[in-house]
Amino acid sequence: MVPQLGYFSLVIAMVLATMLAIFPLWGAKRGNVQLMNSAPTLALGAFFFTLLSYLALTYSFVVNDFTVSYVASHSNSLLPIRYRVTGVWGGHEGSFLLWVFIYSIWMAAVALRSKAIPLLIRARVLGVMGLVSLGFYLFILLMSNPFESLLPYFPVDGRDLNPLLQDFAMIIHPPLLYMGYVGLSVSFAFAIAALLTGKLDSTWAKWSRPWAVAAWVFLTLGITVGSWWAYYELGWGGWWFWDPVENASLMPWLITTALIHSFAVTEKRGIFKSWTVLLAITGFSLSLLGTFLVRSGIVVSVHAFASDPERGLFILGFLAVVIGASLTLYAIKATHMKSYVKYTMFSREVFLWGNNIILTVATLVVLLGTFLPMVHKELGLGSISIGSPFFSEIFGYLLVPFVALLGVTPLMRWKQNKLATLKKPVLIALGISIVVGFLMLTLTRSEVENMALLGVILAIWIMISTIQSVLAKKEVQQKGVAALSNMTGSEWAMVLGHMGFAVSIIGMVLTSSYGVEKDVRMHTGDTVVLAGYEFEFVQIKDITAENYTGHAAVVDVRYENEKVAHMVAEKRFYTVQRSAMTEAAVDAGITRDLFVALGEQFKDGSWALRVYHKPFIRWVWFGGLIIALGGLFAMGDKRYRAKRQSLIGRKENEIEQSDLVPEVQS
Repeated sequence: MVPQLGYFSLVIAMVLATMLAIFPLWGAKRGNVQLMNSAPTLALGAFFFTLLSYLALTYSFVVNDFTVSYVASHSNSLLPIRYRVTGVWGGHEGSFLLWVFIYSIWMAAVALRSKAIPLLIRARVLGVMGLVSLGFYLFILLMSNPFESLLPYFPVDGRDLNPLLQDFAMIIHPPLLYMGYVGLSVSFAFAIAALLTGKLDSTWAKWSRPWAVAAWVFLTLGITVGSWWAYYELGWGGWWFWDPVENASLMPWLITTALIHSFAVTEKRGIFKSWTVLLAITGFSLSLLGTFLVRSGIVVSVHAFASDPERGLFILGFLAVVIGASLTLYAIKATHMKSYVKYTMFSREVFLWGNNIILTVATLVVLLGTFLPMVHKELGLGSISIGSPFFSEIFGYLLVPFVALLGVTPLMRWKQNKLATLKKPVLIALGISIVVGFLMLTLTRSEVENMALLGVILAIWIMISTIQSVLAKKEVQQKGVAALSNMTGSEWAMVLGHMGFAVSIIGMVLTSSYGVEKDVRMHTGDTVVLAGYEFEFVQIKDITAENYTGHAAVVDVRYENEKVAHMVAEKRFYTVQRSAMTEAAVDAGITRDLFVALGEQFKDGSWALRVYHKPFIRWVWFGGLIIALGGLFAMGDKRYRAKRQSLIGRKENEIEQSDLVPEVQS
C-alpha cells in the first residue's frame, strides 16, 4: 500500500509540474496576473507530493519491504537502520528520486523566498523550473521507477547495500552534492527568465547571485566530503583521482566559481551581462552532463550507477533539449545585451574577467580529458588513457596566472587603476611570500621540491594580498581592527574564500610532493620505518559485526622511540554480497596523516600492508570548509535579505503594464 502511495504521489507531482511549466509562462506572456500568481502554489504542491513519495520509499527500506524491487536490490534485514534510511540513494532509481526531491526543495525555496521579486520575473523563473522538472519526473516514472513491485513472488531477504556506501561520509555526500547540482537550476532559471523578459541589469544579478552562491556552497561541501571519503575508504591514500565522475562534479564547480564572480561585476557595474548569462546556462548544463556520465553506463567508476543504454539515451536527449533551447534563446537575445559602461584594461573588472577565462579554460581541459577517451573509443579508433599526469600538469600551468590575478584583483579599484598605487603592496606581498615560503620548506624538509616551493609561495601570496586588501579599506585605516565588525557578508566571503583556497593549495602541493608510501609483507612483530616513523605490526584479530566479518591488523607507531599512534586497519567480508572491503586506519594530525591499509594474507601467514605518510593532507579539506564558510557569509549579506525591493511596494496582485512589456536595458 505504501509503495503504491509513493508512486501515485510522484504522478500527482508530475501533473503539478506540468501545470507549473504551462500556467505561469502563459500568464506572463498574456499578462494574466491570476495565472502568474499560481506559480508558488503549484511549486509547493509539487514539493509536497514529492516529499510523500520520498518518505514512502524510505519507509519501505526501514520496514524491509522486499516486495519492492529496489529495496530488495539495495537493502538487507541485517543492514543497520542508519544505512537502511540512507540506502534510499544507494542505487540508480532511489538516488534519482533524491535528485527529484531536492529539485522540488529548490522550487519550494524559490516560491517562498521570492516575494521581493517582480511578479513577472517570479512567474517565469518558477515556470522554467517547472519545465525542467517535468523532464525529471518523466524520466523517473518512465525509465527509473523506484516503486516497481516484485509481487506475487519476492525474496525473503535483500541483496544488501553496496559495502562502499556503508559509511558515514556516504550518508552526507550525495545529498550535499545533489543540493549543489540541482541548485544550479535556480540561477539557470533566472537567466532564462531574464532573457525572456529582456531585463538584464544589476537588479537581475542581485536576485540571482544568492541562489548561485547557495548552490556553490553545497557543491563545495559535497566535493570536499567526497574527496575525504575516497581518501580513507578506497584505501589508496589520495585526495583526487581524476576519475570521470569526480570530474563531473569539478566542472560545474569551476564554472559556478566564475559565475558568482561575474555576478559581482554585473551587479556592481552593470557589465558582462551576456557572459554572466552564458555561465549560468553552462553551469546547469554541466550538472546535467554529470548526471549523464553517472547514469549512462559509458564510464566505469566506483561512483557511477550501473544503468542501461536506454536511460542514457533519455538523459542525453533531455540534455540536448535543455542546452539546445537555452543556447538558441541566448543567441537570439545576446545581440541586445550591450553595456555602455566605461572602464580601462587596468581595472578590477578586467582582472575578474581574466580569472573567469582561466576558470573556463580549466573546465574545458577537464571536459576534454574526460570525454576524449570515450569519443575516441566510440569512433573505433582504439582505447586511449588520459590520467592524472595530464590534468596535474595542465592545472599546474593554469594555477600560476590564476593565483597571480587572484592576489592582485582585491587590491584594485573599479573602472580604472594607476600602476603606481599597486607597485608597493604587490612588491611587499611578493617579497614576504618568497621569504616565508622558502623558510617554511627549508626549515621543515630535508630537500626543497621546486613545485612545492612554487605552490607554497603562491598560497602565501594569496593570503598576504587578501590581508592587504582588508587593511587598505579607509574604515579599517581610520578605526583599526574594530572596523572589521562592520565588514559586509560579501567582503568576509572574499576573505574566507581566498584564504580557504590558499590553505587547500598548501595541502595539495605538500602532500603531492612529500607524501610517501610503502607496500610491505609483514608477520606479527615485524616493523617498518617510513618518513622517520616506525610501524610495528602488533597482532591480527578477528572481527564480527551485524552484516560482516573479517580481520583487523593492530599497528603501533613510534616516532623517536615515543609511541604516537595505535591504529587498527580492517579487512571486512560482507556475507550477503560476498565481497571484501578495506577499512583503512588513519591517525590524523594538523601537519601529517599516518595511514595503514590491510591487504590479503599469504600462505606463510604474513599479511600485505600498505603504509603512508601524508604531510598536510588535512589542509586540502580544511581549505574546502573555509571556502564553504565564506559562501555562507555571502548568503547572509544584508543586501540579499531585504524584504522589499524595486517594484515591491505594491501588493502582489498589483502589477504595472510596464512590467509586462519586454524591455532591453543597456
